[in-house]
Amino acid sequence: MANPALSTFFAVRDYDLATTLNSGQAFRWLPDGDAWVGVVGKRWVRLRAERNGIAAETAEPIGDWRWLADYLQTYVDFDSILATFSGDAPMRAAVTACRGLRLLRQDPWECLASFILSATKQVVQIRQIVALLCKRYGEPVPAPRGQPPAFAFPTPEKLASATESQLRRCKMGFRAPNLLATARTVARGEFDLERLRHLRLRQARSELMKLPGVGPKIADCVLLFACGYPRAFPMDVWILKALRQLYFPRRRPTSGQLRQFVETHFGPYAGYAQQYLFHYMRMHHLLRSRPALRE
Repeated sequence: MANPALSTFFAVRDYDLATTLNSGQAFRWLPDGDAWVGVVGKRWVRLRAERNGIAAETAEPIGDWRWLADYLQTYVDFDSILATFSGDAPMRAAVTACRGLRLLRQDPWECLASFILSATKQVVQIRQIVALLCKRYGEPVPAPRGQPPAFAFPTPEKLASATESQLRRCKMGFRAPNLLATARTVARGEFDLERLRHLRLRQARSELMKLPGVGPKIADCVLLFACGYPRAFPMDVWILKALRQLYFPRRRPTSGQLRQFVETHFGPYAGYAQQYLFHYMRMHHLLRSRPALRE
């Protein structure tokens, strides 16, 4: 183990940090000058893109930085993933516009709870709800002098002890009962999030959908962004619109037909392709007139 230090550097090519942190897959990162500040687990983190990689800083000395490398997925063979994408014009355009977009590997509970809160909300609104929830129910974490107070994401046990009306004060509205019921289910040990990693994709999706407020889209977000299922392909209204507009401009395929198309067209890293298409629409193409929702 290296000597504990407050900073480190991850040498990595083709990693667009800003696009990755701002692409609607995680909701705890805010810009701070030329850097990004957030909380990973119980650690305050500042990340800054540099020419040949990512500079990282924490509030307390760290000896082993593998937790952050795993979160950022800096060791993933990016070129090999891109090589599996279909060579069609929409996918080429999305990769060209968003090259360097990566997937993070998040904590399953934080990811699940965050996406339960995401229904029909814009990304900026989800960030606000999550920040308020962490401030009221999360454990304080050390932050450098001059930085705002920082908080870990609340545990299922902490949220399970709250009431629905208390959670509604975090501006989550109708999502409060779903989050509360799911937190209580996980806190009682009736649902093991870690077990999901050992199931087949369809079985893991089916298990997640037994939880209150979790449909196919939220389940696939958790499987893709937290549980290591690269084939999981979250399909919200914007992805459905993207698929129809980019791939079937003269037809009106059903959602089921689009799901079948996704399963055969995008390959073993379909989830990466989904994130490219979502962010391409959100930032560069079809959604300029209206902010994207993660619904």
